[in-house]
Amino acid sequence: MISRHATPSLLFAALLLAGCSFADKSEPRPAAASAQGCDAGAVQGLIGQTASPDLLEQARQRARAQTARVIGPHDNITLDYNSRRLNLEVDERLTIGQIHCG
Repeated sequence: MISRHATPSLLFAALLLAGCSFADKSEPRPAAASAQGCDAGAVQGLIGQTASPDLLEQARQRARAQTARVIGPHDNITLDYNSRRLNLEVDERLTIGQIHCG
């Protein structure tokens, strides 16, 4: 026979497990082209070029991103995911090595 104290514990455990089943849906998805997002694929041809303010703005427009930033090898950046932001990762010489949204 189940005691009265076991019922609240089972209910709590069921709610806890139900909450875990939604965790995967909140993880950021890779950026894909969309009318409201960022399309990093549209600017992959810029890899190997030297980053500049003008190039960053051109890339932002071509990728249809709301914002854009250059990320250096030692830069501190926010880790929040923003599907409408274009990121240009550069080396010490400002050579673009990777472009992605997020």
